[in-house]
Amino acid sequence: MLLTGAPGGLGAFMARAFADRKVRLALVIPPGGNLEELQKTLKRRGGESVVFACDLRDAAQRRQLLSDVRQQLGSVDILINNAGVEFTSAYHELSEENIYGTLRVNLEAPMILARLVLPEMLERKRGHIVNISSLAGKSGPAFQEPYAATKAGLIAFTSSLRATYRGSGVSASVIVPGFVETGIYTKLKTKSGCSAPAFLGTSPPEAIPRAVIRAIQKDLPEIIVNPLPVRPLLAFTSLFPSLGEWVIDKIGTNDFFRRVVEAQKRARE
Repeated sequence: MLLTGAPGGLGAFMARAFADRKVRLALVIPPGGNLEELQKTLKRRGGESVVFACDLRDAAQRRQLLSDVRQQLGSVDILINNAGVEFTSAYHELSEENIYGTLRVNLEAPMILARLVLPEMLERKRGHIVNISSLAGKSGPAFQEPYAATKAGLIAFTSSLRATYRGSGVSASVIVPGFVETGIYTKLKTKSGCSAPAFLGTSPPEAIPRAVIRAIQKDLPEIIVNPLPVRPLLAFTSLFPSLGEWVIDKIGTNDFFRRVVEAQKRARE
């Protein structure tokens, strides 16, 4: 199994969950990263893991990553596109570097890695690609334009993959978490001193690997991970966009990210 974003909050939880199932893990970290402690934990759980450093923004490094993984661990049966970057900011104040970096890590890298592993999956007639998206890709919250756009792209990309390769033994699933008590959310909460909107709540990080494993085992197209059901709300916003926009704003998600931006500005003053 190839897992990007292994050092992130969710990455570690997914690595441990698959190590418990004795899956051989190719863990991808940014150059200069370190997973020594996580690898020790995985070994104690009986998991075999190899760490690969790769700047996912770089096309040549992505190709080299797949070559190295094949050489050391063999063919990839499961690809989990988990790596992601996020910048909470008014869109016009983001640098082009920030925008391009988000696009390359969050959307371009998953699409290209999938393309690189698909031929061998199709040859063996088995394989699964899991893309980690976000509710931001469903609702488009304020101050999250590049992140929301890439996460929405992963949802559509997964749907197309499933349609293209249906019946081949190769499939794809997308996991759509809301606020999760680790990684990006905990950093934003620390910056702003604010918690997620009460209407949405937060999920424990252990819920994500459970959803990933269930999606693979049952070949599910999409799993939303959130303590309260949000599909009715999403359906409502789709049917009544103007009214839905008002409802989403009243829930408090936009205000949460607005407070993060304000906290960041205060820290720079």
